Formats: sequence, C-alpha cells, structure tokens
Amino acid sequence: MTGLYFSGTGNTKHCLEYLLKLLDENAQSYSIENEEAKTAILSSDEIIFAYPVYYSNLPKIVNDFIVNNSTVWKNKKIFIVATMGLFSGDGAGCAARLFKKYGAKISGGLHLKMPDCIGDVKLLKKPLEANRKIIAKSDERIEKAAKQITEGKYSKNGLSFASRLIGLLGQRLYFRKMTKRYYCGIKTDFSKCIACGLCAKICPMKNISVKDSAVSFNGKCTMCYRCFSNCPKQAITIIGKKVYEQSKFDKYKSVGD
Repeated sequence: MTGLYFSGTGNTKHCLEYLLKLLDENAQSYSIENEEAKTAILSSDEIIFAYPVYYSNLPKIVNDFIVNNSTVWKNKKIFIVATMGLFSGDGAGCAARLFKKYGAKISGGLHLKMPDCIGDVKLLKKPLEANRKIIAKSDERIEKAAKQITEGKYSKNGLSFASRLIGLLGQRLYFRKMTKRYYCGIKTDFSKCIACGLCAKICPMKNISVKDSAVSFNGKCTMCYRCFSNCPKQAITIIGKKVYEQSKFDKYKSVGD
C-alpha cells in the first residue's frame, strides 16, 4: 500500500499519514511534488490518494498530476481521501472519474472536514479551539474508516450520482473558472514584503520569483495557500485583500496532547 497526497497547509498530509499508519505502519507516503511519486505508483497495486477540495473541485495541480501520469493508473486499486473546509458534494468523485478514465479501480472515498486554509476571507475563520475540535472529529472518522477497510468495507463518500449533483449545483457550476485554470490573482503588499524568498522556495508550482529584492508571480497559482500561510510578514493575499489568519496544521496539532 502506498499513499500519495497534495497538501497546501498540512491538513491533507496529516489525514493521509494517519490513515496509512492505522492500516500499515510500513506503508510510505509521497507528495505528488516528490519526484519519487511516479515510481511509488508503479511499485504498488493499492493506493490511497489524498487532496484538498477547492470550490467542490480538484486543485489544478492534482488534476494535472493525474492526467500527466495517465499511463500508470491502469488496474490500480485506489481509495480517495478528500479534505474540505465546508463541503464538496463529490470531492472524492472528482478524482474518481478521472482515475476510472485511465483504467483504475476505485475502492472507496472518504470526506474529511478540516480547518479552512483560506485565511484572507473573514467569514471562513474559526477560533483555535473550534479548529482543534474539527481535527479531533476527523481523526475519529479516519479511525472508523481504517477499521472498516481492515474488515473489507470501504466508505463511498462523494462517489454517488446524488453527490455529483450536490457538488455541481452547490459550488462547481458557479466557481468552475477558479479551478479550471491556474489562478493569477495573487497579490503582495510591498510595504510589508522583505523579499526573503520563502514563498518562492515553498511554492509547489514554482510560480513565485524573487529578483532584485522584488517579488513577482507568474500566473500559475494553484491556490494552496502555502505561501500565504508561511509569509513571515503577512504580505501575501490570494482571494481576499486582508490577512485574517495564517492557517497551518502545525498550529493545531496539539489536539489530544
């Protein structure tokens, strides 16, 4: 068994690695940004594939990874984990339909609510303790899902036709343009920016450049909020115009300590 994931702020990475640990302590997990990910797919018949859902759709980077590696999915048994801040309807189904197109066998899907990473929209922010409770509840669902899988039962979250309608009519129909192409609206407050280069270093799309103490963006943002959440000067905004909270899983991980 192998785990593959994309994670902007650490939520999805935690969910995937916790599920893997419960199922097989020797199983390895790989970010899709890792060059070894494709080799890991080829060497494993059973895969757990995890990603966050944006506007009831796949992040563009995840969509591209599946499409660009279309030849490796045939006959792979894939269980999909989709994380979300609110809801998605068919978050797992979005990837399932692509995987099936390339010959994969979908064993099931699991939807997990996690703290929302969109820290420049005030409406979506919750107190620290509320986010810790959200994580604790997701951990319980992961434990339940792991037990079911060991018994040969797989949850089917997001895989039904009804779920697809909910995802389409709930968000995707209205926000499809946000995820159909890479985003180009990322902004920097140059009165705060110190051109430290951290954002460029951690961007999964290599979308950010720092030259002559100036930061520029290359129109290929996948909206993962990694740069936003790690900027030491809170100089970056993506969808909104003000930094309300920099959300990172490490900030909440004291759950249960």
